[in-house]
Amino acid sequence: MDNDDNFVIINNSRKDKKSLGLLVDGPNMLRKEFCSDLEFVKNLLFDRGNLKVGKVLLNQYASDKLIEAVVNQGFSPMIVAGDVDVQLAVEAFELIHNPNIDVVAIMTRNADFLPLINIAKENGKETLVIGAEPGFSVALQNSADDSIILGSEGV
Repeated sequence: MDNDDNFVIINNSRKDKKSLGLLVDGPNMLRKEFCSDLEFVKNLLFDRGNLKVGKVLLNQYASDKLIEAVVNQGFSPMIVAGDVDVQLAVEAFELIHNPNIDVVAIMTRNADFLPLINIAKENGKETLVIGAEPGFSVALQNSADDSIILGSEGV
């Protein structure tokens, strides 16, 4: 961040870093018991690369306050009628085939996304899963190149 008397420049990207795409399973992860603050997650990812795609998938029951919070953290909210899993899979497939994305990151606890992690790796992408206990799939953690377990106080 550069500061001058007349302006402030905020630089959130670095040229020497990998490009990340993050998909957040909102109904599964954005719960009070997990303390999964999106700003905290962005800070965790900063050392791993530049966040180029950040989408939070939410169901139709998401409150306006939650949607506003997602936007304020610099993420794109996607409102899905019903279960978000299918849309998250479609979005992940897009990231896997995006030549500008080096790392596919999924924030979920759900083992249903294990095939996506494997397909991403088969297509030369690094993979990262971010989840919380209880219920963070061990298979998902072990299949990804890297995993982050959020605790009750962040990591």
